[in-house]
Amino acid sequence: MSTLFGLSHNATLLVWTLIAIVFLIVLISKYKWNPFITLLLSALMLGLLTGMKPADVISSITGGLGGTLGTIAIVIGLGTMLGKMMAESGGAERIATTLVDRFGVKRVHWAMMIVGFIVGIPVFFEVGVILLIPIIFTVARKTNMSLLQIGIPILAGLSTVHGLVPPHPAPMIAIEAFSADLGKTILYSLIVGIPTAIIAGPLFGKFIGKRIHTEPPAELAEQFATKKSNNLPGFGITLFTILLPVILMLIGSIANIVDPDATSGFTVFCEFIGHEIIALLISVVFALFSLGFSRGFNKHDISRFTSECLAPTATIILIIGGGGAFKQVLINSGVGNAIAEVATHANINVILFAWLVAALIRVATGSATVAMTTAAGIVAPVLALTPGANIELVVLATGAGSLVLSHVNDAGFWMIKEFFNMSVSQTLKTWTVMETLLSVVGLIFILLLSTVV
Repeated sequence: MSTLFGLSHNATLLVWTLIAIVFLIVLISKYKWNPFITLLLSALMLGLLTGMKPADVISSITGGLGGTLGTIAIVIGLGTMLGKMMAESGGAERIATTLVDRFGVKRVHWAMMIVGFIVGIPVFFEVGVILLIPIIFTVARKTNMSLLQIGIPILAGLSTVHGLVPPHPAPMIAIEAFSADLGKTILYSLIVGIPTAIIAGPLFGKFIGKRIHTEPPAELAEQFATKKSNNLPGFGITLFTILLPVILMLIGSIANIVDPDATSGFTVFCEFIGHEIIALLISVVFALFSLGFSRGFNKHDISRFTSECLAPTATIILIIGGGGAFKQVLINSGVGNAIAEVATHANINVILFAWLVAALIRVATGSATVAMTTAAGIVAPVLALTPGANIELVVLATGAGSLVLSHVNDAGFWMIKEFFNMSVSQTLKTWTVMETLLSVVGLIFILLLSTVV
């Protein structure tokens, strides 16, 4: 690849990346092009501009799309079925009614944050969104509150746990790379994570919910709409059904921590049932009985529910796949490495350094997990040369940095955009700002905590 205007190789990569992202945003927001097509075009353009061979660009696009959807497509399909069973049985209505009754309409968004925080501990962010989206729609409808005022707190809870709280897989990557103490990291993550989630969740959600009004996508809203009925399922069985995949994944995470080498057959079994696909599959089958047959539905009803709910997810799945393709081209073109090299030359506090490295890689690649993994490899040797550094806080700083500025190259950005029926501009003003608040506020609390521990 030739350099531009005498700029360095890395600077040229960053310029081409900026041009590709601007191209993507303009086509979608101004000219209303289909996001899936635009993501593919942007990925193709970026790959060719950065000097990748045409065959490698195509391989990156197909590999990124397939790699992203390999798990997510199954998760969305099974999660949507679980959500449909909750809606048709009245389970979502029962949970919504109970939360509103217990917390009151004025405080229900606080309950949403707690739900997101708890559900998010063992599951990836996308899984949590799929599990909880029916409850978001139902609570918003029952309370007549803004969809964002209900949804943002749940998203904040899920995202905080995704980046900061072990035993979630993302922070566990950094804990292993830095040889941090798991118990201390969990303690510090709660001290930092809870107030951070409060600020970016209920407080920001209330603020932005008054300014941006959205309605759920018509097809999904109709799908998750509950029929008026006085014969709703019990709160206990409904809560257990939605928490079953969470419980199974938590069992898998605990087994992996206790026996990381999987020397026991029991550990292997726990890790198997704790995999998100297996956990969701078990939960969907359980839901067919707990919220299906036991509620009086027959086999034809169940078949109809689990088939018709999949149609609205096709667009969402393709857009998420397109985001994965764009992300893979960013990685394979060397943009991720260029960002890392820029950050490595900065002579700053190791906590700030860890946050900055993860943040820059997150902005470049769109993946919190990729940012955490890559940053851990970059920061580890620097940390080893920094005596007296609080390793556990560096883990949290890396996690906080991996959440910053989610935008068009993040598959989660498109998932939130579609589920909340927002434009690109609205998604940037809500979801992107919320993620950035989580990252920056989290960093501030980490720095404050570093003065006393």
